[in-house]
Amino acid sequence: MDVSIRPASPDDAPGIAQVHTQSWRETYPGLMPGDFLSRMTSDAARQRREESWRTQRLTPDPGRPVLVAELNGRIVAFASGGPARQHPGYEAELYTLYSLKEVQGHGIGKALLHALARELQTGGAKNMALWVLDVNPTRHWYTRQGASEAGEKQEGELREIRMVWDDLSRLLV
Repeated sequence: MDVSIRPASPDDAPGIAQVHTQSWRETYPGLMPGDFLSRMTSDAARQRREESWRTQRLTPDPGRPVLVAELNGRIVAFASGGPARQHPGYEAELYTLYSLKEVQGHGIGKALLHALARELQTGGAKNMALWVLDVNPTRHWYTRQGASEAGEKQEGELREIRMVWDDLSRLLV
C-alpha cells in the first residue's frame, strides 16, 4: 500500500469526519450502548464533526498536530495530539487515532502514531498518554506499540483505560 502521511488542512475536514464516523460504526457495535452509538454515527453527527474539525481543530497550531494518511488521494486514517488533559505527569496526549477497517493491519496506524509522536517530541514532549475504551480491541494494539496501562476512569456505562508511553523516544525507534 502506497500511503502518504501529511499534516491536515481545513480542506481535509470532510474526509476526517467521514473516517471518524465510519470507524466508530465499524469498531463499536456491541461495545457501546446502541442509542449512544447511533447518535455518534448519524449523518448529523458526521456533519457536526466536519464543522468542528474545519473551524476548531484544523487551524495551524504546532502544539496540536493533526495528521492524515491518504491512499490513492483518499483519507483513510488520521491522528491528532497535543498537551495532555487529565493525565497528571504526562506532557502530551494522543487525542485521536482512527482508521477505516479496510486498511487496518497494513501499518498505517503505526506510521501515524510514530509521525504524531515525532511531532509532539519536536514540540518538547517527553511522554504521552491516551484514554481508550476498556473493551476496544485497539487497546491491545497500543500495548503492542509499547504503551502500558496506568489507570482507569468510569463515565456512565463506559470504562476507559489510560495507556501511556513514559518515554516518547522509545516509540520512535
